[in-house]
Amino acid sequence: MRESPRLAFYGDDFTGSTDALEVLAFAGLRCALFLNAPTPETIQEFTGFDAIGIAGDSRGMSPSEMDETLPSIFKSLSDLKVPIVHYKVCSTFDSSPSIGSIGRVMEIARPIFGAAFIPIVAGTPALARYCLFGNLFARSGTDGVTYRIDKHPIMSVHPVTPIDESDLTQFIGRQTSLTIDKFAVTNFARNRAGMDEQLETLRSAQPDAVLFDGLTDEHMTEVGRLLDAHARRLGTAFVVGSSGVEYALTQWWRESSRNTLPTPKYESFAGVDCVLAISGSASSLSALQIDEAIAAGFVDMPIDACALVDEFRWESTAAKLVSDALEQLQQGRSLMLHTARGSQDPRIEAMISSLMSLGKSREDAKHGGGRLLGMRLGLIVKAILLATPVRRLLLSGGDTSSQITRVLAPEALEIEARLAPGAPLCRVISKQAHLSTLQIALKGGQMGDKSYFVKALRGNT
Repeated sequence: MRESPRLAFYGDDFTGSTDALEVLAFAGLRCALFLNAPTPETIQEFTGFDAIGIAGDSRGMSPSEMDETLPSIFKSLSDLKVPIVHYKVCSTFDSSPSIGSIGRVMEIARPIFGAAFIPIVAGTPALARYCLFGNLFARSGTDGVTYRIDKHPIMSVHPVTPIDESDLTQFIGRQTSLTIDKFAVTNFARNRAGMDEQLETLRSAQPDAVLFDGLTDEHMTEVGRLLDAHARRLGTAFVVGSSGVEYALTQWWRESSRNTLPTPKYESFAGVDCVLAISGSASSLSALQIDEAIAAGFVDMPIDACALVDEFRWESTAAKLVSDALEQLQQGRSLMLHTARGSQDPRIEAMISSLMSLGKSREDAKHGGGRLLGMRLGLIVKAILLATPVRRLLLSGGDTSSQITRVLAPEALEIEARLAPGAPLCRVISKQAHLSTLQIALKGGQMGDKSYFVKALRGNT
């Protein structure tokens, strides 16, 4: 057993956290995902982990909420004395100056981890995310085409954090006064000594952060090498990025023979009689996934989001949903509960308008309404699980998954099987009886193909 993990990460939502967990587990590392910052004693209780993660929800936080929440978490991660602490963001860098600010995260981290430059890793080729000269590109799950992120059919119209700038140094630069330089894709044409020299040249200019491009798996291996050297120089390095960080490091560790653990098999998982699926995502891909599930026999259960955020109607609305869900589950039927089917679903605007009628700004209505909706969906799911056994729970939408899982409050998650890249099937670790045999899959709106929910029900054995 290692004296301490070699990597610790904090995920800015739960779906992103399981994405990072998946990469590490599939590389052969023993790792667990906690809902709260684990103490050294907690890690010792679980024993033998090479990496640990904390599933957070800062993607939906304002800068002031980050100021209240993140310093103590970062301090606890710093105290673990691991070589690399990774602030894990979505591979599409969902954020804005007012919600999920990556810039503010870096400002909070610097006094805790030191003034050395913060690496930002943007490329994740394994998920069809590419970064060239600082510009982010992402494949769309709806048509298979790769778009510059500000032209992406989902991310350019995201209901909370739409992206209108593809150069991440500019996009994140709007969120902070910190200086951000680039380690451009052309540097990967150099030999390793040349790459090291170029990074040293960048370091000598004392930027606050350096954004690393990445187009190929080979590029990411070199990023992993550079991160590893950066961490050894500092003792503990704070890094921002997608699961490209985990891909980069594990690829480098494998090449340099530092990862000698056998790679476990996660390819096969059995089907179950029925599943409970909840979607709070408004993406067009999620709409296709919902359609496919209903066509395959899932019971269509639309959720009135407006009623669930209404202080006078939410309890009766929730009670009816629980009652209807239990009736169907007890008949062995899979359920597809959803708050939207695509970005143009009128339920989205109805919820926002209802909260604005109470005096909230439009941004507060979107932000606060989404969080409140997720919390109340969590209470609904908890009531269902307490009333009837459910083997497999499927959650779609980053904020929705975060809020529901936080309400359920398991101690930790471990990887069970590969379901879709970035959205694995996990097993719950919990002393609560209604959670002790539960499997859970959490996915962002852009993850999986259209048959994701159907695959999760039927398995692949």
